[in-house]
Amino acid sequence: MIEADLTHSPITQKTWTLTQDPGAGALAEFRGVVRGLENSAPIRALRYTAYEKMAVSEILRIAGELAEKYQIRTAQITHRLGEIPVGETSILVAASSAHRAGAFAFLADFMDQMKKDVPIWKEPVA
Repeated sequence: MIEADLTHSPITQKTWTLTQDPGAGALAEFRGVVRGLENSAPIRALRYTAYEKMAVSEILRIAGELAEKYQIRTAQITHRLGEIPVGETSILVAASSAHRAGAFAFLADFMDQMKKDVPIWKEPVA
């Protein structure tokens, strides 16, 4: 099962709905958090926009391909849009697998590929 969504609401632990699977020995997550500097300049937030329909479709495509490659059992991706203040989560990617190596590799490869292929853009807010 792979789920993906875009939201304008804060991403919290309650946002995460990945179900526990008795066959999963590993559950890993990555949270992208807005930092206070962008290109060495201080900011107070990042503003994310997206071509939403295509973004979700591409996220699901990438996650599906990588889930097969790394034997991921379940995955959930939530990306926040709009203005996100420093210190808040902009993306949550969670994955379960039988072993940790697959889950960690999925997270790293997903983020690299997402940044290249998914039509989501960020703009610093000073």
